[in-house]
Amino acid sequence: SKLAALFEHPLYNIPIPEVTEKDKLFIVNPMEKFSLHSSRSDEWVSSSKAETLLPTGKTAYDTYPTWLKFHIGINRYELYPRRDPLLPTLLRDLATQRIISSVQKSGGTQLKLIMTFPNYGQALFKPMKQTRDQETPIDFFYFSDFERHNAEIAAFHLDRILDFRRIPPVSGRLVNITKEIRDITTDKKLAKTFFISPAGNVCFYGECSYYCSTEHALCGKPDRLEGSMAALLPDKTLAKRRSWRSPWRRSYHKSKKAEWELNPNYCSQVREMPPYDRGHRLLDLIDMTILDFLMGNMDRHHYETFEKFGNDTFLLHLDNGRGFGTHSRDELSILAPLQQCCSIKKSTYLRLQLLATQPYRLSDLLREALATDPLAPVLAEPHLQALDRRLGKVLVAVGHCLAR
Repeated sequence: SKLAALFEHPLYNIPIPEVTEKDKLFIVNPMEKFSLHSSRSDEWVSSSKAETLLPTGKTAYDTYPTWLKFHIGINRYELYPRRDPLLPTLLRDLATQRIISSVQKSGGTQLKLIMTFPNYGQALFKPMKQTRDQETPIDFFYFSDFERHNAEIAAFHLDRILDFRRIPPVSGRLVNITKEIRDITTDKKLAKTFFISPAGNVCFYGECSYYCSTEHALCGKPDRLEGSMAALLPDKTLAKRRSWRSPWRRSYHKSKKAEWELNPNYCSQVREMPPYDRGHRLLDLIDMTILDFLMGNMDRHHYETFEKFGNDTFLLHLDNGRGFGTHSRDELSILAPLQQCCSIKKSTYLRLQLLATQPYRLSDLLREALATDPLAPVLAEPHLQALDRRLGKVLVAVGHCLAR
């Protein structure tokens, strides 16, 4: 396994700083058993009589469902550890746990569902809108592109291979539209959009600002539909997140350009703006830029952080569905922060160099990681080959900076 060898490499064993109590997202009393009480925020209710309720030899932590252990493990430095024993179980839960509720997620431009499991875990379901071998048409604007379920799955594994670990775990899943969405939804607006197509397939389209109409309906075969299931982050009532507008955000206009596209010295302005004027925030943003360039994702207008950790923490790489839309062309403008600032973390640069070598070729690693997903093959082969080509272009960009 190339993947196992990669994670044994010294560059993937650089220790994170010691995690103190204040560096943890949640402080949990190890003697308390947690049960969940159903409410709008799914808040945790502790049972102070845990000791009397637990089987002999078990700790309260053993009683937590995997998704809750994932939430408790989040700290200032990482969303989940490199060698996370929970990861295979969490991915399996996302792919196999019984779905007891499906409702449409509010906000966003395209249809997404929140699915709930019997253990109160929740996942964000993005349905299949495009086949593996389709490319985004060259005349499409990035802001009207489809969100792809397979891009969400591949982005999680790529983010882990790059050792960022800033995307919540995602698994593919084949969902029964009739039994796991239509028959159990309490969302009246969603329920009104189901119909049977002329071919006899079960379809629905929900309500959103893009692609929610009978012309863009999501149809099963006859009621089976592929989708991505992403583990939800802790409820915002329990762990507030702050949304930051990216300084290299695109204009989202058909003809206007953003300032960074017109001003080659734009980075010097950014370096003087908080929070980019100190700490490693700008370098973290350049990490995210490299991830986006490798995927071909032009739609990174915002990113989020956990409020508790202030400015000294990692960026969450959420919403990656517009990645992996094209393999035949590379969008170099995505690399603007790297090219304009000529800055990169040494550890990131060394790992990128490693991933360009034969024993650890990036395409081989991602192919191996995706082979275990229930929807494998997740990416068409040309997308995997494009990764190696794009990685080469990132290293060339860094080389130009070093030469300067």
